[in-house]
Amino acid sequence: MPFLTNFNMNNIANFLETLDTYLGSSSWFVFLLLGTGLFFTIYLRFPQFRYFKHAIRITRGRYDKASDAGDTTHFGALTAALSGTIGTGNIAGVALAIHLGGPAALFWMLITAILGMATKMVEVSLSHKYREIAPDGTVAGGPMYYMKNRLNWKVVAAIFACCTILASFGTGNLPQINSIANVFETTFGVNKLLMGSILAIVMALIIIGGIKRIANVTKRLVPFMALLYILAGIAVLITNYENILPAIFSVFVNVFSGAAATGGFLGAAFAWVFNRGVNRGLFSNEAGQGSAPIAHAAAKADEPVSEGMVSLLEPFIDTVIVCFFTGIILLSSGVWSDKVDNTFQKTDTYIVHQTDNTAQLLAFLSQQKEGAHLYFSGEINVVDGVVISPVTVIHNRSVAENVKVFEKGKTPFTGTLTVADSRITNDVTLSGKSLLHSAPLTSEAFSRSFLGDFGKYVIPLCLLLFAFSTALAWAYYGDRAVVYLFGVKWVTPFRIFYSLALILGAVVDTTLIWLFTGVAIVLMAVPNLIGILWLHKEMRSEIKKYWDKFRQEHPKEKVPKGF
Repeated sequence: MPFLTNFNMNNIANFLETLDTYLGSSSWFVFLLLGTGLFFTIYLRFPQFRYFKHAIRITRGRYDKASDAGDTTHFGALTAALSGTIGTGNIAGVALAIHLGGPAALFWMLITAILGMATKMVEVSLSHKYREIAPDGTVAGGPMYYMKNRLNWKVVAAIFACCTILASFGTGNLPQINSIANVFETTFGVNKLLMGSILAIVMALIIIGGIKRIANVTKRLVPFMALLYILAGIAVLITNYENILPAIFSVFVNVFSGAAATGGFLGAAFAWVFNRGVNRGLFSNEAGQGSAPIAHAAAKADEPVSEGMVSLLEPFIDTVIVCFFTGIILLSSGVWSDKVDNTFQKTDTYIVHQTDNTAQLLAFLSQQKEGAHLYFSGEINVVDGVVISPVTVIHNRSVAENVKVFEKGKTPFTGTLTVADSRITNDVTLSGKSLLHSAPLTSEAFSRSFLGDFGKYVIPLCLLLFAFSTALAWAYYGDRAVVYLFGVKWVTPFRIFYSLALILGAVVDTTLIWLFTGVAIVLMAVPNLIGILWLHKEMRSEIKKYWDKFRQEHPKEKVPKGF
């Protein structure tokens, strides 16, 4: 878009990278997230395993009562929340995690999900308990309500609600639509701006109806999109069956030692693998972020813990099943470490002093001092689209090959390019062979099966359903935060603005989107994690009350020991 100049794009990228370094990529947040899940796993005696079967029974409506208050059923709330988690993270997020950290990153995604099952149960239970009825008669809930009504943290609650609105764009809007637009342009040649405009209109038509219409749409979309994705994925695994066991083995080996270089993949240190796996795991299942409690607050239930138990199924379905499935597809196909022809995105492209030293290149990409000398500033010469100066072009964390430079997208460039801090400042387009990441990587993997080119078409369709349903759910999360802060009258303006933002999300650089997403997640998650840790005793008490009441109402049912 004209107003996004190269200079501004680079400045925005650098600013977001700095924020992400101190927030999304920082070790303190990773340990806060995993530490919270580990604490509740032990403190509540492994609820993700002990209550799993009971949670399935609740979801199926076995214990429903006509008198339960709420806007939707347990299953409706689960599918609405799942539509918010099963999205880009399962297709593009897994691919990005493996692209950044190698196979071991998938292991840390799984660990994040297993521990996150306990975290999710706690945050949903507490949010459901302190929910309110909005002036328009709909249910309003989420962490901001337990912060206000129980902890009396009114300022923190307001900050959380503000961060929820920010994250509705950073998690549910921009990255979802950006992935859809990118993969549709790559596969079908559909103009990104056109795609964003169409989706903006469809979004507006749906979200005006609120949670009931969103739940009605998502409970039909989620099962269908999951079945389509699984069937196509099985085709990839059948084609590459001899690589399945080695792929699984690669996930669990070297999880504490980092990832070695292989093919076009330059490798990754343990800290980087660990952080990227946890970070992408949270983006996918959102356990601890505080988003799903907003959808679950609308469920018809007189016992908050019952809805909390339903929610622990989400990280399992989203990450342990769907993300692991995607990861094995990527690894068994071999595409994750192969360079393929593609058009380069500017924020993923670096010009460095010429070198073939893998260790130095990895240090440069990891922003370590050992690679600082590779930064290049100056001018490089290009003749008929070919770079003739002694430099190395890095794209998608790999050494690019057969690089061609074009002006206005099609005409081979001849002249001088200006580079500042390893970034090209000219308005040119680069293409060549490099690694892929995000949705294009998954799309390439699906094409490496007996489905052939048809496999490439599966991902755009699945991504359209996955990501759009996520954007729908986050529209609801955002408008509940608007209700909390400003009242019901501001919901419609928010929904209109949210829909229009899809147009921007379709055309902005993917890497900028992911950086913004990482920052938004942390800003939303931190106050929620601190809040539920503060209320750990109340949570344990609520579980005891739930089982005491359950024994009275269902004397023939088995109850887990200890409560």
